[in-house]
Amino acid sequence: MPSRFFEIHPRDPQPRLIRQAAEIMREGGIVVYPTDSCYALGCHIGDKEAMERISRIRETDKHHQFTLVCRDLSEIAKYARVNNQQYRTLKAFTPGPYTFILPATRETPKRLQNPKRSTIGIRVPDHVVPRLLLAELGEPIMSSTLLLPGDDLPMTDAQEIQERLQHQVDAVIDGGNCGHEPSSVVDLAGAAPVVVRRGKGDVSAFE
Repeated sequence: MPSRFFEIHPRDPQPRLIRQAAEIMREGGIVVYPTDSCYALGCHIGDKEAMERISRIRETDKHHQFTLVCRDLSEIAKYARVNNQQYRTLKAFTPGPYTFILPATRETPKRLQNPKRSTIGIRVPDHVVPRLLLAELGEPIMSSTLLLPGDDLPMTDAQEIQERLQHQVDAVIDGGNCGHEPSSVVDLAGAAPVVVRRGKGDVSAFE
């Protein structure tokens, strides 16, 4: 059965469609959704089967690190240990096109953590669609950039995404073109910030 296709208004999304997309995630589905950097693949937190499906779509290995997409700083604190310095950094750069690597808390499921370092990638996107999805779900989304095997750049046209992935994902949210550049990744888990990936977010403050 082909995936559902939701044409959502990028600035004023229809609550009914957001509810339907959130329900698909709750029931174990994979949803393609727009962010402030590029489209992403998302599933319900802790849904091992859905995470494995995303890994198969992207053809990543078992060490691929998913990102925990959160609503705000208070939600981050449940899954990552944050000291005063890290908190100030997060406050200054979220919401925005950044993924921050932080030490995971005991509440964070082991399979979501980096096995060697016990860290987790956290993101608070500055985009209305994930913000409303997160509010509807009431918990974070497990997420991965929509970069398909053999492609140099993430996909950015929702119709094309639907054509290519309609039998591999459960829903595609069309939020318009949101660009090719993934989020910048900054590791805050060590003594000093380390830029892991230069993306859409300006990383000059961390260099």
